[in-house]
Amino acid sequence: MQGALRSRGWQSAEHKRMRSNDTLMETKMLSLHGVFPPIPTPFDERGDLALGALAENLGRWNEYDLSGYVVLGSNGEGVYLTTEEKVKVWQTVRRAVPEDKLVIAGTGCESTRQTIAVSQLAADAGADVVLVLTPHYYGGKMSPGALRRHFEAVAEKVPVPVMIYNMPRFTHIDMSAETILDIGRHPNVVGLKDSGGNVGKLAEIVGAAEDDLQVLAGSASFFFPGLAVGAVGGVMALANVAPQMLIDLYHHYRREEWREGAILQQRLVPLNTAVTSGFGVPGLKAALDFLGYYGGPVRSPLRTLHDAELETIEAIMVQAGVL
Repeated sequence: MQGALRSRGWQSAEHKRMRSNDTLMETKMLSLHGVFPPIPTPFDERGDLALGALAENLGRWNEYDLSGYVVLGSNGEGVYLTTEEKVKVWQTVRRAVPEDKLVIAGTGCESTRQTIAVSQLAADAGADVVLVLTPHYYGGKMSPGALRRHFEAVAEKVPVPVMIYNMPRFTHIDMSAETILDIGRHPNVVGLKDSGGNVGKLAEIVGAAEDDLQVLAGSASFFFPGLAVGAVGGVMALANVAPQMLIDLYHHYRREEWREGAILQQRLVPLNTAVTSGFGVPGLKAALDFLGYYGGPVRSPLRTLHDAELETIEAIMVQAGVL
């Protein structure tokens, strides 16, 4: 993991400062630098959790210099799992992952009360950080003030650091830079995963937050530009399929190898589109099957891809050089 020497949960690589009653206090903070795949959740043919397959996949991913894993985010079909299933998945991942890799648990629910309860269960199961998606069912009522109160209440009650998850394509809520910065001032809010793709907004957030909020690009489609404006890493579905390529891209930026980074970024765009917006979670799982991981079936109402779609994904993977 990039620069993060820690014991579970709170040994810090950096420090976040806050002022309380005119006393300067230090709140410890985890490093979110590097590449994090948002891993899919394996199911067997009956639709039950395939926890053995999950552990085997992690054994292969652990061979790469990944900084950790996002578990039960959008690509993990987290919205389709019961709370009991979520706990089993988090526990399985924690057992299978070395201590020097972070486990970031997707815990966002529609109510603040439920988000706190699920986040506490994730912490008990070994998660180092919780990733909280914006509540969105009553989207018209999710004002900046409502969102700020929600995230701050979660941050107050949860015993591990909180990350903000802005995913407008699924939630139809795109948090403003100002709202994100307001929430990010809470001492237990350590980062932002932004999947909106607005690099200008990322630059605005990074510039205003300084070292107070770590920003991660939420897609491989804008990973290199995101790093260029100050993101410290990325949470990217493509990291499941092409982990070394994204690690290489990260190091191109760190070594100021701009031309090599730009070429690799361009090369990854068609493959990233295929396993994200193009074919979604079914496409990601199919790509893993092609690579010898366990992708397996999706959970209904998602559907498995038909043969022509599988052939398209296979051809794209071959062209990108990952298959």
